[in-house]
Amino acid sequence: MSEAPLPLPHQALRATRVVVHVLGGIALTMLVFPVVRPTRRQALVQRWSRRLLHLLRVEARLHGAIDVHGGNVLLVANHISWLDIFVLNAHRPARFVAKTELAGWPLAGRLIRGAGTIFVDRERRHDTRRVNHHAAQALAAGDVVAVFPEGTTTDGATLLKFHASLLQPIVEAQGHVQPVAIRYRDAAGAHSTVPAYVGDESFATSFWRVCGARRLVVELRAADALPAHGANRRDLARAAEEAIRTALGLSGAETAPGRPGGPEV
Repeated sequence: MSEAPLPLPHQALRATRVVVHVLGGIALTMLVFPVVRPTRRQALVQRWSRRLLHLLRVEARLHGAIDVHGGNVLLVANHISWLDIFVLNAHRPARFVAKTELAGWPLAGRLIRGAGTIFVDRERRHDTRRVNHHAAQALAAGDVVAVFPEGTTTDGATLLKFHASLLQPIVEAQGHVQPVAIRYRDAAGAHSTVPAYVGDESFATSFWRVCGARRLVVELRAADALPAHGANRRDLARAAEEAIRTALGLSGAETAPGRPGGPEV
């Protein structure tokens, strides 16, 4: 049996606190980020993301190490929720590749833009080439970039086939691919679909449901990094997918769609 949500007044109070925190984050990206060094921005992103998880009562548990190479790393993860972005940033701030629609999200879109997200317009056939070039330059300069190669979200109980094109930048930058498996659980340790952002659900509905969760646990399992120098992007995609599948204890690839037109970050 799933855990009962918080009483409505408590849920509303939590949502209000989170919105205030997001507004503070937007101010941070507009007023502070332009005048501080990249390392300082990363520290601020990490601290802000950890505070967000605390406000939402999301406990993050990391197994393994993320980015042991100190940059020029492409984080590759399965995709369940809009929370995934902040969960990863709480451990290793990264520049995410996201579809342009996310920039239009209320409040969160402004925050994501200010954090250095690289947006791709999927309606333009050749925009992926531009984005890949931009991401490869960022990686070669020592940045960490994050992608969700499934191209959409799932409820966390399945894993979709990875799109190899999203791994091309790390091949060009001759860095490493870091597979990270994400799984959400409730307070009792059972698989939780509360954070899942799938189907035709609105962001507001998903956000409200997460605010009503009494407590969530997100497990991150970082597999060994894969060298991309001289590698084929399809081989890298298959190896990263298999590493995450193994970490999640899943069988063969699923083909059913998660969230059509979803976050695709």
